Amino acid sequence: MSTRSDGSLRRVRVRVDGTVQGVGYRPFVYRLAGELGIAGWVLNDERGVLVEAEGPAGAVEAFVARLRSDAPALADVRDIAAEPVPLLGAPGFQIVASERGGAATAPVTPDSATCADCLAELADPADRRHRYPFTNCTNCGPRFTIVEGIPYDRPLTTMAGFAMCDACRAEYDDPADRRFHAQPNACPACGPQVRLLERDGEPVADVDDPLRAAADDLLAGRIVAVKGLGGYHLACRADDEQAVAALRARKHREDRPFALLVADVDAARRLVELDAAEEALLTSRARPIVLARRLGDADVAPSVAPGAPELGLMLPYTPLHELLATDAGVPLVFTSGNLSDEPIAFDDDDARERLSRIADRFLVHDRPIATRTDDSVVRVVRERPLLLRRSRGYVPVSLDLPIAAPEHLLGVGAEQKNAFCVAKDARAWCSHHIGDLKNYETLQSLEHGIAHFERLFEVTPQVVVHDLHPDYLSTRYALGREDVTLLSVQHHHAHLAATLAEHGETGPAVGAIFDGTGYGTDGTVWGGEILVGGLDRIARSGRLRPIRLPGGERAIHEPWRMACAWLTDMQVALPPAFADIVQQRWNMVARMSLQGTGSPFTSSIGRLFDAVAAICGVRLEVTYEGQGAIEFEALADRAAADPYPLEFEHRGEAVALDPRPMILAMLDDIAAGVPVSAISARFHAGLARATADVLVLVAERQQLQLAVLSGGVFQNRLLLELTVEALDAAGLRVLVPEQLAPNDGQIAFGQVAVAAARLAGGRPPG
Repeated sequence: MSTRSDGSLRRVRVRVDGTVQGVGYRPFVYRLAGELGIAGWVLNDERGVLVEAEGPAGAVEAFVARLRSDAPALADVRDIAAEPVPLLGAPGFQIVASERGGAATAPVTPDSATCADCLAELADPADRRHRYPFTNCTNCGPRFTIVEGIPYDRPLTTMAGFAMCDACRAEYDDPADRRFHAQPNACPACGPQVRLLERDGEPVADVDDPLRAAADDLLAGRIVAVKGLGGYHLACRADDEQAVAALRARKHREDRPFALLVADVDAARRLVELDAAEEALLTSRARPIVLARRLGDADVAPSVAPGAPELGLMLPYTPLHELLATDAGVPLVFTSGNLSDEPIAFDDDDARERLSRIADRFLVHDRPIATRTDDSVVRVVRERPLLLRRSRGYVPVSLDLPIAAPEHLLGVGAEQKNAFCVAKDARAWCSHHIGDLKNYETLQSLEHGIAHFERLFEVTPQVVVHDLHPDYLSTRYALGREDVTLLSVQHHHAHLAATLAEHGETGPAVGAIFDGTGYGTDGTVWGGEILVGGLDRIARSGRLRPIRLPGGERAIHEPWRMACAWLTDMQVALPPAFADIVQQRWNMVARMSLQGTGSPFTSSIGRLFDAVAAICGVRLEVTYEGQGAIEFEALADRAAADPYPLEFEHRGEAVALDPRPMILAMLDDIAAGVPVSAISARFHAGLARATADVLVLVAERQQLQLAVLSGGVFQNRLLLELTVEALDAAGLRVLVPEQLAPNDGQIAFGQVAVAAARLAGGRPPG
């Protein structure tokens, strides 16, 4: 560090970039300055934190070094730059008012689970915050879900309407207090309050403690809508089949597993097998829903997760959740507050209108939610986290782009599991989970979210990037934007690019991108692609052998149609699993497959999973996408993993994966009475081996050492583990998504990564 000095004194101006707002960084700087005898000031601005420090040269040097090394637990210091400034000689060190001016780049902090100090106050009858459900400090509490603008100060949050009492103000102003400049600081005398309401909105009579009363309602078998951090949940006791079945029926959610809230790790261990990595995720500040293998004797109702090998558990992440889980004393179903396919409710009036047909009572509070935010979902694969839904606790941490964007960008994502992404320079902000864009309400959520991110991070998109599919609602939204340049990126290229970019890579690489559907450059439905390329461009070097998709989207809901397409193509008779399918329906679908009527070609691995699960009798029809594949994977017995054959068809430089020999071998095993557990294991092993073999073959042809695995199919733990193992053994370096989900939640980041690379390289949009 170079500084100008007057004798032994120096003064420097220090720019601190990173996640340094809303994490107690300014109080930390204040206390550090006092410890080292430094004069000057610290403030928040649009870029992060700005400091001026004056004192003896050695003390200033130590001060600057410790700005990174001793930073608060929630801080993430990305860069520190110091420059000399003239000495002022003014005594003392101050936290001064935040400044505005210039473009905002300061990261907004994710919501963080309640810290141990606040939990201790919550449980202490002598503490003034005993059982106060909005207890927080600079080390924990709401952030993203209450922020309406930056700098992160109370007037720009949904706490603006709550004036601090004298006691809270004293904490806020005291540099020695851990609530020094804690923006959501509050107590029972001045902060938000909870109420328990009937479904018609009237207060429940004779309630002194709404949380205890709500817990009693849950124990009695009632369904309670709970207003939380980023929206409403629907809760009931998880061991009560009548209550869980009622919730499932009222919510119109037939089979998809429910998430569970448990009070602590010990309660979790009574339900699932929990390894060290899963426990670390469960107890992390993000507090996601963690999928872990269920115990055979787990005391949960059958309707909680029918047919699923795992249970999704989360620990309390706010004092409200902590009190409710503790008071109830049993695991609770805690699922999104919505009807099936709708966005989660977060506005109070909307929640009462939409959820009153489901919930018996409402546990509400009067702190507004700025941004609707679902719970994040994660599982552990090969001792690493694999995000399935990136939302609360992770958003809006920014991701670096390996190639800086020369213009402001917006990626609008895909149709399913939508998330969007805004970017400028070398930084991108991926949104919270929006959901499947099937209705107007979800599209509105996308539009509102984009407007919020553009305002929050002062991004004015000049280029809007969208999927090739012309009928995606996200594409239509992009086409409706005015005064922007439009750029389209093929769906599977976006998957490849997102995985490369989150690892700081630009390519080239060979990638297996396996999912359910994606609009291909040839107008067919892709989903089993072997791609070669990088951020700026790709070539299709292989694919699954195309097959008809009889009835289009209807085949997704009726997987037996995919089985019919493959078996008809192979001229194989109706197998025993299809005894319940009327011959006339089978013949009709077979004709559609042969003639191509309403049946586009698809190369989808996701649809192949549907077909084999149906052939084995696991699922002929599903109530959510991928259900057959999930249940098929759950049955796999790894001890029987002798791979089925899956052949290659060489067509010039391209390779086609032909699963017909695999399907014939499966049919032979079925006829011989081989258990489905062995058939599932052999199928997974065969697909993994073939995927690795074709990637190695293409990599050798192209002289590549880098491989990418992505797409929603690679949420399958067994397939991912087996494929990575085979590629590792072959000497390829393998990248899989870690900071983003492998499903379509990563598409928007891939879109902006491709756009940045093309624009920086001078390639015209299109």
